[in-house]
Amino acid sequence: MTNYPGTMYDFHVWANQTMINRLKELPRELYTQEIQSVFPTVAKALSHIYIVDCTWLNILNGASMNDAMAATRAREAQVEALSLEELEALYQELSEGYRSFLREHPDLEQTLVLDNPYAGIRDTSYGEIILQVVNHGTYHRGNMTAMLRQMGHPSTMTEYALYWYAKA
Repeated sequence: MTNYPGTMYDFHVWANQTMINRLKELPRELYTQEIQSVFPTVAKALSHIYIVDCTWLNILNGASMNDAMAATRAREAQVEALSLEELEALYQELSEGYRSFLREHPDLEQTLVLDNPYAGIRDTSYGEIILQVVNHGTYHRGNMTAMLRQMGHPSTMTEYALYWYAKA
């Protein structure tokens, strides 16, 4: 049986790396150039995806949502100040953490009680959390694409359908 959440997580890693590779091709100052948009800089958008991914991995590994959010919130300014290459290295480490989790927890239908301070308590499967991580990243890579276009530069395609061909 196909592990769709795991496959989607691999897509998420590919799409983040594809975006990072595109950012490396552009003038360096675009990464931290302030603009009026969803995020004040592309760096903050990319950092946001990373911070939220860390939060969800902490939750998957047993932390409460409040504790996971507090732990990653404490690192937010530090992560936002990193260079693109430094953040890229953190993304690579994080992806290994997720892959390790996926290897150790093959039953992604297993549930945990998620106490979301914004939405309440619900049982949530590991697979749903992985799909949330992917969906969140897709949403904000779209924000970055719009931000780059706003600054006069084309982005890159990070669609799932393109991933099918890139991985082949």
